Amino acid sequence: MEKILFIQTGFGVDVHGQDITKAAIRAVRNAIFTNSMPGIEDLLPGKDLNNMIVNVKLALPTDAELLDEEAIRAIIPYGTVTVETMPGGMLTTSGIFLADKADKNDLMYIVNASVETGF
Repeated sequence: MEKILFIQTGFGVDVHGQDITKAAIRAVRNAIFTNSMPGIEDLLPGKDLNNMIVNVKLALPTDAELLDEEAIRAIIPYGTVTVETMPGGMLTTSGIFLADKADKNDLMYIVNASVETGF
């Protein structure tokens, strides 16, 4: 990326089911869904949203190999999207095991996200 224009951060939690993709999707949505970037087209090459580059960085506490990167990319409506993972986030108890919620154990997965937007 030549120029970063915006960096948005968020976190997501999967309380039951221990699904790293679900927690990561929630983290990315938390980062981007309460923001508006009016005027971004004027800053992009060719004033085209498809020329935007979006780097999604995810700090995952576990199960990085199970992350569905395509599901993460699908959240971003424009541009070229990359997904980078690193150790981080948190595993902590949810305080209860619920078999009917597909729990494998009593852990909740907490993922941190940083979404860099630029060109």
